[in-house]
Amino acid sequence: MTIFQKIIDREIPADILHEDERCIVFRDISPQAPVHLLIVPKKLIPRVGEALPEDEAVLGHLLLTAAAVSTRLGLNSSTEGFRLVINNGRAGGEAVPHLHIHLLAGRQLGWPPG
Repeated sequence: MTIFQKIIDREIPADILHEDERCIVFRDISPQAPVHLLIVPKKLIPRVGEALPEDEAVLGHLLLTAAAVSTRLGLNSSTEGFRLVINNGRAGGEAVPHLHIHLLAGRQLGWPPG
């Protein structure tokens, strides 16, 4: 069981900003930007590289949820912005084997990342 599943099951506390039947959004405990949220599907998909065709709806839902939460936080204006990051595998920066999207905002984000 991953740490994210423990948060979903309320075994570990988290600062939850959104929850619905398919996903949960909470603040990262080790933020890399002033706003650092994790958007996590409730279905365990180890990583995006292992997603299946039947996961298409939940994958799209994660992106739409990111957009909705960012709007609620005022990050969708022309003067603000945000970055979405999905890590896949150890070399890709994956620390938890449960697919999740990082939403980073609140400062100028450099390019290229990494």
